[in-house]
Order: sequence, then structure tokens, then C-alpha cells
Amino acid sequence: MTVRNLNSDQFALLEFKDRIVGPQNVLPNNWTVSTSVCNWIGVSCGILLKRVIALNLTSMNLRGTIPPHLGNLSFLLSLDLSSNHFYGHLPKELGQLHRLRILQLSYSRLNGEIPSWLGNLQRVRRLKMKNNNFTGTIPETLVNMSNLEILNLGFNQLSGQVPSSIFKISSLKIIDLSSNSLLGSLPNDMCQHLPKLEGLYLSLNELSGNIPFGMGKCNNLQILSLSYNQFMGIIPRSIGNLTRLQKLYLGFNNLEGQIPKEIGNLLSLEMLNIKEIKGLTGQIPTSISNISSLKTIDLSNNSLSGSLPNDMCQHFPKLEGLYLNEN
Repeated sequence: MTVRNLNSDQFALLEFKDRIVGPQNVLPNNWTVSTSVCNWIGVSCGILLKRVIALNLTSMNLRGTIPPHLGNLSFLLSLDLSSNHFYGHLPKELGQLHRLRILQLSYSRLNGEIPSWLGNLQRVRRLKMKNNNFTGTIPETLVNMSNLEILNLGFNQLSGQVPSSIFKISSLKIIDLSSNSLLGSLPNDMCQHLPKLEGLYLSLNELSGNIPFGMGKCNNLQILSLSYNQFMGIIPRSIGNLTRLQKLYLGFNNLEGQIPKEIGNLLSLEMLNIKEIKGLTGQIPTSISNISSLKTIDLSNNSLSGSLPNDMCQHFPKLEGLYLNEN
């Protein structure tokens, strides 16, 4: 039975090989029936049960469509086809890979909508489909991916609102939806369901509304990137609760008011980037001198006023870049 099942894995991979092309004919020369499928380049099999459990063909300059036959690799745990030239839609048969833990398809030319059947892959921990040509909206069904740790759909052509259900996947550590055309506001209670969130990348979209006051409850957040959007209102004082934050990007928004003094609580901050906000007024809070870890301060192109303390450089021994022009 093991031999027969491995033969079905072999058949699925041979069908895959027949639909793609690549330089130097690496797969045609290596994926041959004269050797065991477990010895093929990019293929890994389980130790006990000899079935294909991983397919890693990243950065092999392959071109073609992803065939439905990959959905027959029923023991597959990891599928990595990133950094190639695959195009076309994702075949719905991939939704049959119920054991899958890792799905990485970034840096290719895949198009069509993000399929709703991805919600069937409830064991997936890493979903990376960055730098493709996906269009349409983000499906609500992703909430069913209850083990998801990394969601990366950045640098596509996605539109519509970010489903609020995304912010209820409590296992998430990284959310990267940057460089799309996403609209709408962020839910104020988003951080109540994201205790493990370390990185939130939403820059280069069309998001609006206020920066949620509840953002301060993302206690493990290390990188917050909200630049190049249409956020309004003030910078919430609750940002001072993000004591593990290392990089803060808020520039190129429609914010107003002053930089809150609570920003001085961010004792791990290395990058402070709040630039190109003409509604940002008042003085630079003196509490910023508490942050001795700062390497870059970019507060350029705002409407800030006041003076700088004579001893400011004593507080920033690691400072490499200071940008205060156009204030």
C-alpha cells in the first residue's frame, strides 16, 4: 500500500513537471522514474511513512501554472513555490491539503482572487503570498485558519475592507497587508484578540478613520507600520503602552494634534518615523529623551515648533539619523 500511495505522489509530481518549464531542465533531468521520488530535487518524504511531506522549489526560475494534481499530495506539510514565475489562478484542489502547515507562494505572478477555500486549511501556520497580482477582497473564511501565525498578502492589488475577522485569529504573530488598495477603518478592539502579535504592516493602502486607542493592548508588538494611508485624528496616547515596540511608522497620514508625551515610554524604540503630517503641531515632547535606544528620528515635513535641548545628544548615544527639516 505504501508503494502504491507513493506512486500516486509520484504521478502528481510528474503531472506538475509536465506543466512547467525552467532553465537547464533541472526538473526534467532529475525527476525521473528511474529514481525514488523521495530523492528528487526539492522533494522530502517522511521517515516512517514514505510519503511526500514537503515540496520546496523556491528560486528555481520556474514558469507555468500550478496544476490541480498537487492537491493529491495528501500528506504534504509544506509547499514552497516562492520566487518563481507561476501565473494563473490557484487550483481549488489545493484546498484538499488538510495536513498543510506552510504555504509559501510569494514573489510570483499569480492572479485572480484570494480563494475562499484557503479557510479549509486549518492547520496552516504560515500563509505567504506577497508580491503577486491577486485582486479582489480578502475572504472572511481566513478566520477558520485558527493556527495561523504569519499572514502575508502584501504587494498585491487587493481592495475592499480588511475583514474584522482577521483580527480574531489569536495565534497571529505577523500581519502584512501593505501595498494594496485596502479601505475602511481598523476595529478599536483589534488587539484584544491578538495577544501574540509582533508585527503589523498596513502601510501604502487607503485605510482611514482613527488609529484605534485599543492599539495599546497589542503588548508584544515590535513593529507598527501605518504610513501612507488616510488615518485621521490624533496619535493615541495608548501607543505609549507598546513597551516592546522597536519601529514606529506613522508618516504620510492626515493626523493632527501633538506627539503624545507617552511616546517616551517606548524604551526599546530604534526607529521613530512620523513625517509628512502637516496637522502635527506643538513641541517635540521632552520625554523622547528617555529613549536611549533610538537610531533614527524622522519628524520632517510637519508643523512642529519650539527648540531642541542643548544636551539632546547625551540621551541618544546610538543616533545615526536625525531629520527635522520643514517644520
